Amino acid sequence: MSEGFDFVVVGKGMMGAAAARHLSLSGAIVALVGPDEPDDWANHRGVFASHYDNARITRTIDNDPVWARLARRSIDRYPEISEASGIDFYFEVGCLIAAPAHGSEFDYLERVERARDRLQVEAPFIGGGDLLERFPWFRFPDGYAGIHEARGAGYVNPRALVRAQTIAAEKSGAQVIRSEVISVVEDADHVRVMTAGGAVVRAGRALIAAGGFSLSTALMPRPIDLAVKARTVLFAEVGEADLRDFKGMPSLIVTAPEQERSHYLLPPVAYADDKHYIKIGGDPTDRVLGSEAAVRDWFRSEASAQAAAHMRGLLEEVIPGFRPVSTHFAPCVTSFTRHGYPYIGFASDRIAVLTGGNGQAAKSSDEIGRLGASLVMDGRLDATEYETDFAVAFR
Repeated sequence: MSEGFDFVVVGKGMMGAAAARHLSLSGAIVALVGPDEPDDWANHRGVFASHYDNARITRTIDNDPVWARLARRSIDRYPEISEASGIDFYFEVGCLIAAPAHGSEFDYLERVERARDRLQVEAPFIGGGDLLERFPWFRFPDGYAGIHEARGAGYVNPRALVRAQTIAAEKSGAQVIRSEVISVVEDADHVRVMTAGGAVVRAGRALIAAGGFSLSTALMPRPIDLAVKARTVLFAEVGEADLRDFKGMPSLIVTAPEQERSHYLLPPVAYADDKHYIKIGGDPTDRVLGSEAAVRDWFRSEASAQAAAHMRGLLEEVIPGFRPVSTHFAPCVTSFTRHGYPYIGFASDRIAVLTGGNGQAAKSSDEIGRLGASLVMDGRLDATEYETDFAVAFR
């Protein structure tokens, strides 16, 4: 198969699917190329994606105004995406950020308040004495306070969000090719994208939205400065009889001066095995995966038992009365850019890149995708409302 398009998006994940939807809404002829989730991770030899999960925290409140605006704009469009696709992916359970209170050297909550106020988000400060009364599930260290966003926050199902974006893109005319891309080649007047299934896709411009696999030299004309870090996520099963005890529990982010004390968790979420799990993440140390092959190997691994044990300890501290029926853990990756924001820019005349979630992109992926679509349509990125240019850093 050989077909021609205005644009081809490489990577059918949260950013790529969002970009394809926005491109197709513009009337452009668009191909979205990327494989579906594999059934057997351990024996899968192809690429993976970090959206293979049922729950990611969403909220506007953030210590950085850029990420707060990216999130706010994306959240505002959740109903549009759901209506266009017929898929529900957003659960408004609220989000609580807990951190050392005002007056400490660690000013995270003060920065959250400043970003909150700039966007006029309703998310009140809650002093340490009121945290237990408002959120009886949790226990925090002395001297902690919180900021709670009750509306427009909670969690999204990233698997469902990608399905929703993909369906909405297809309804607007995009063609979805469910195959892994093995090479991207720039010619004088077009880009050729070859897939493992034998398809050859020709387009005026290509947008590479391959997450951690953007390290691949087969996809990018020159290497980008992207640190892909191995992550472990712990799942703690909640018994049927205990589910009612967690009714009303928000998503939680605990931020401390020390990485090993910082973590996040989500309220009980249903998974494919018809069981409900509280998910917690917060690796105590970083492990950088230096190549695409290393990223593949990590996804096929059992993740880090040491990190999972650390998270069990954090879970016991923050929800001391919870006794999981079972626990298991799984691998994930997070891609970090040099400046801490997504890379949205050209790597050559016809090949652009859209990657680098920095651990914050799931909730904000629709706006990030819109910016990527704008880049390839206009030939430049016009994002003056943001305090960054999202420039790509190369090695």
